[in-house]
Amino acid sequence: MKTTPEHDAKIANMTFASVYPHYLTKVERKGRTKEELHQVIAWLTGYDDKKLQELVDGKATFETFFREANLNPNAHLVTGVICGYRIEEIENPLTKQVRYLDKLVDELAKGRKMEKILRQA
Repeated sequence: MKTTPEHDAKIANMTFASVYPHYLTKVERKGRTKEELHQVIAWLTGYDDKKLQELVDGKATFETFFREANLNPNAHLVTGVICGYRIEEIENPLTKQVRYLDKLVDELAKGRKMEKILRQA
């Protein structure tokens, strides 16, 4: 599925700090913890809590957030539909990475077991 250039630009310029509280609210409302959310983010990006807080405080855009990340080599195993897009069909690399994160947060909130969320080859 193709995203539009405007859609990709909007995602690139969105700040992680503006979305993070929504991720946290979503998972906590479903009985999951901030620590579990951070574990999922760390699996995908390699960020520890300190670096994550720096990115939030610095209001890093998603473009910066993922440019500085050490993306997990198994990230490509995150598949399915999120926000109306089939992840494996998204062509723009940054948009795909943001949707990986959205999908992982969604799975966490839906109660999926952590060992299933943190995909292994």
